[in-house]
Amino acid sequence: MKGFLIHSPLEYYAEKTPDHAAISLNGESISYAELNNRSNQFANALIDIGVKPQDRVGLFIHKSFELVIAMYGTLKAGGIFVPLDPFMPADRLSFIIKDCEINVLASSELLLTTINNINTNSSLSIIGTNNKAKFNSLEWDKINTYPTEKPPVVFIDQFLGYIMYTSGSTGVPKGMMHTHSGSICYANWGAAHVSMTANDRVASHAPLHFDLSIFDFFSTLRTGATVVLVPEAVTKFPASWTKLIEDERVSVVFTVPYTLITMVEQGAIQERNLTSLRWILFGGEPYPRVKLREIMALLPNAQFTNVYGPAEAPSCTCYDIPRPLPESDEPLPIGTVSLNSEDLIINSNNEDCAINEPGELCIRSSTLTRGYWNQSELNEKAFLYRKGFGPFPTVYYRTGDRVVRHEDGLLRFLGRIDRMIKTRGHRVELDEVEAVIGSFSGVMEAAAFVVPDQHDSQSIFAAATLTEGASVTKANLLNHMRAKLPPYAVPLDIDIVENLPHTSTGKVDRNKLVDNWLNKSE
Repeated sequence: MKGFLIHSPLEYYAEKTPDHAAISLNGESISYAELNNRSNQFANALIDIGVKPQDRVGLFIHKSFELVIAMYGTLKAGGIFVPLDPFMPADRLSFIIKDCEINVLASSELLLTTINNINTNSSLSIIGTNNKAKFNSLEWDKINTYPTEKPPVVFIDQFLGYIMYTSGSTGVPKGMMHTHSGSICYANWGAAHVSMTANDRVASHAPLHFDLSIFDFFSTLRTGATVVLVPEAVTKFPASWTKLIEDERVSVVFTVPYTLITMVEQGAIQERNLTSLRWILFGGEPYPRVKLREIMALLPNAQFTNVYGPAEAPSCTCYDIPRPLPESDEPLPIGTVSLNSEDLIINSNNEDCAINEPGELCIRSSTLTRGYWNQSELNEKAFLYRKGFGPFPTVYYRTGDRVVRHEDGLLRFLGRIDRMIKTRGHRVELDEVEAVIGSFSGVMEAAAFVVPDQHDSQSIFAAATLTEGASVTKANLLNHMRAKLPPYAVPLDIDIVENLPHTSTGKVDRNKLVDNWLNKSE
């Protein structure tokens, strides 16, 4: 297929297989031809209201056909799409709109309350709402009157395709800039790794502002396959999620361990016919082996892959899980670097680490971000420069993750550098504490966190959820940790809770756990 732009595959399959389903949602679908035509209309509408190449267009919209149309329409207009969490508060939305200089926002009337609370000094146009919004509005019915011909926009593959902001619940958001060429490399890797064909039906489980979604859309449409949109409401109910997989005959899923764990616990997998599911990729957080064994036993025909990669360099390493999974409590390897990537492990002096020597993982990849939008100081800190060819340095992204490479060549994740804490003079890996708690039978999910104490040090606390019917006590868990961890690494206390708080991307929200503990102790 010709073309090195993110939207090129859509145009190719709109001609080759025009009637094949490109996107499916709630039992309905739109074809490649229809998606191509409607995204052309959206692109022409953007150009008509003044959007120029490399202008930013915010996508503040729930999972829908309109979301996909807006995403591809923005690309076809030469713009840069900026995915925005539809559940984010108005203050955070206002910050990103200002920071990224967004003048056009694709949204819907469902989000009018938040939109009308946006505080921005710039002129803002809203696509997808009526004049109830306090900004200039352009309704979808009006967009559908624009020409279906592709707009005459000149492209190069080094244009930015999207800017993805971090989705943490606190702190200043930072926007990662990704090019068309880097995104195509990511899409090519994903499609090749799972041997994707036009017959596949790939679940879009991750929200658009989470980098897993880039695989969902671009690897899928790269091969002429079908994206099955998973509504946000479905993701919150494991039984509805597994029913969707069954009803839609989903064949490929890329998600986070938490989702898979809840599928086992509450998803009624035994009652479903999930034989269509042939490949499951997971990433974002470590997956305890004891939990992985459970779902592998329930889905004996599916291949499982542990994918590692920060949003700055998505899916830069991976590890295909062998069957049977070896009996061990050791964390899963994150594998070896993917095609068109190179790794480097360095110590605190920026020197190369030897085999079996832990250090910080640095990544050089075709999928690597161009840098952070409007964050020159952060860009200086986030990248490592080595002597390259002639005057051009070799650039690596500093992941902030500690890893080690053993003699077998596999990388193993040891934890975040910023999650290695010091308590009473001792260094402790909070990720190791969580892994030990998670290895106890009956624990579904675990989180370790620290709070300052009166000795100007940091005290470790933890929280855990249990599998249904498990009779695990706080004493059981503390005794288990005392047997596995040095005394200084054992949490002072652990709460057994019904649910852990999660961010919109499915990761444990440890900041909220700290806040909850502080509020409880007041």
